[in-house]
Amino acid sequence: MEHVRPTIYDVARHCGVAASTVSRAFSNPARVSAATRERVQAAAREIGYEPRPLARAEAPGRIRTLTLVVSDISNPYYVTVIKAAQARAIERNYTLALTDSDESAQVEASNLRQLLATTSGGILATSRLSDDAVRQLAAHRPLVMVNRQIDGVPCLVVDTAAGMRKAVRHLAVLGHRRIAYLSGPRNSWINGQRWQAVSGEAATLGLHVSFLGPFAPNRQSGQEAADALMLNDVTAAIGYNDLITIGALQRLQTMGVRVPDDLSLVGCDDIFGADLTSPGLTTIAGPADKLGAYAVDILHARLSGQGDGPGSRVFDSHMVVRGSVGPAPAA
Repeated sequence: MEHVRPTIYDVARHCGVAASTVSRAFSNPARVSAATRERVQAAAREIGYEPRPLARAEAPGRIRTLTLVVSDISNPYYVTVIKAAQARAIERNYTLALTDSDESAQVEASNLRQLLATTSGGILATSRLSDDAVRQLAAHRPLVMVNRQIDGVPCLVVDTAAGMRKAVRHLAVLGHRRIAYLSGPRNSWINGQRWQAVSGEAATLGLHVSFLGPFAPNRQSGQEAADALMLNDVTAAIGYNDLITIGALQRLQTMGVRVPDDLSLVGCDDIFGADLTSPGLTTIAGPADKLGAYAVDILHARLSGQGDGPGSRVFDSHMVVRGSVGPAPAA
């Protein structure tokens, strides 16, 4: 005789609740009390009921999966964001779906169109999409932006621009008068903010600043950045991120350039390994873990009927001084 699998109706009869309550206990646990949820789960175990995977056609509001898009999963900066978002998602009883846009707006748009069809909301970290494209997606699913500001969408940003200004002032105090900015991607919102901060502070202090790049935000492109530095008469450089700056540091050392005796370097993000270079990399740091956790909190508030919940927030940055920065070399 063929074995008949238990259904939610069997679970409901077994523990004396409505079938709709059993359904909610599995598909949207936040909508039932902890006692009821435990009662339903115990009954399910006793009779051997296993909830089926969520069907593609189910209502988005019942799907407890969130999408997180990062621009480059190989960048250590995103590890902290991802881990914090996943930990908070688990606390809130969500599954986190991760996708890598590979620094491409086209790849990001394609991935989001498919993933958001089957998830409840999305977190876009350092998105390369246009403002209009993001707003169109936000009209269909709750979104949170990380390291990007767009009107009408909750945004979480570390104020690395303020950190860049601190770095310029620090270099000026050490006697540097000619500095360079190693640019990241031109379609990066945060790159524009950082360049404006560097150039604006340099102008205020009467320093000469060169814009070099753009460079892909990885260590390999940092080697190209080092070659560009050698063609410019500067005594210090500030990189868009740590990966570019570490790549530049390594390339400069192979060319016999002494850091910081001949050239000072400042990065941004304080990734894992920034303190392991020789010399250690001076960099701009911020609470990447708070970005991931807070983004999940915002989505949860909106999906659980708590109104808009937490809103946009700017987190402070600070400068971590290590050995890659020193006094300007004598003329």
